Amino acid sequence: MDRIACMKSFVRTVETGSFSAVARELDTTQPTISKQIAALEEYLEVQLLVRSTRTLSLTDEGIRFYEQCQRVLEAVAEAESSVGQRQKLAGVLRVSCPVAFGQLQVVPRLKAFLERYPDIKIDLMMADHFVDLIEEGVDLAIRIGKVQDTSLITQRIGTTRRITIGHQSYFERAGEPQTPEDLVKHNCIVYTRLATGNEWHFQGTSGVIQVVVSGNFQANNSTAIRAAVCAGLGIAVSPVWLFGDALGDGNLKVILKDYQPVPLPIYAVYRRGRFVPAKVLCLIDFLSNEFKLDPWVSDYGQS
Repeated sequence: MDRIACMKSFVRTVETGSFSAVARELDTTQPTISKQIAALEEYLEVQLLVRSTRTLSLTDEGIRFYEQCQRVLEAVAEAESSVGQRQKLAGVLRVSCPVAFGQLQVVPRLKAFLERYPDIKIDLMMADHFVDLIEEGVDLAIRIGKVQDTSLITQRIGTTRRITIGHQSYFERAGEPQTPEDLVKHNCIVYTRLATGNEWHFQGTSGVIQVVVSGNFQANNSTAIRAAVCAGLGIAVSPVWLFGDALGDGNLKVILKDYQPVPLPIYAVYRRGRFVPAKVLCLIDFLSNEFKLDPWVSDYGQS
């Protein structure tokens, strides 16, 4: 029995709650994972998991063993990375990020990263909801906005600068607001995954201005917000990078330039632990340096 392999399977089973999920992750079969954990239980002469038709739960011995396994596997990974060929940056790096941000700001930069580190493979998961890093086996997540989970390590790597934007056809039909307060009279397109919801925050000369807006369309996906704005449906507060080169085509108009929407921080997020893989830190440094050069995602050079 390969005890380290069995411990890895056990830990991931606890974290995912599923033999099948671990089998897919490790490119093996569900019976193989089940047999590995059964072999551990036989070797230890204790029951680690209580199995039912729908759930898996830990016994008291399983809880203690899981905690120890985490420490052991972390120590093994740290030891392996410190010697010989393992010192090279190599292996699969599982990364999570929002869909539109990944498409427009992360993926285009990965070619340079992978050319610099040819032994690293990126497994990118794009989703607009916050992915559970432990359950999904994610090494590094890119998140926009405040991170509430104190069990995670966060490192700020950029800033999402935002604009208030609409299509010329909308303004021809409904008029153009001159102050943030005027937005209450307009059809506003709300991104529902924004932490403040339909309460938009602007930086004014006398401080932050908060406006509660409404409209007949909202969405939980940034790409849908962009499409709605381009269709002339209403006004949105969105990251400037979401519209990019389309800002120069004459059809879209940035308004309320004297009242900038409050920028949002961009964080690199990873699990708390004594050992952080070098490949994780390497990608964080790479993206941070890349974002410094792009005014759409950086405060660099801004007052």
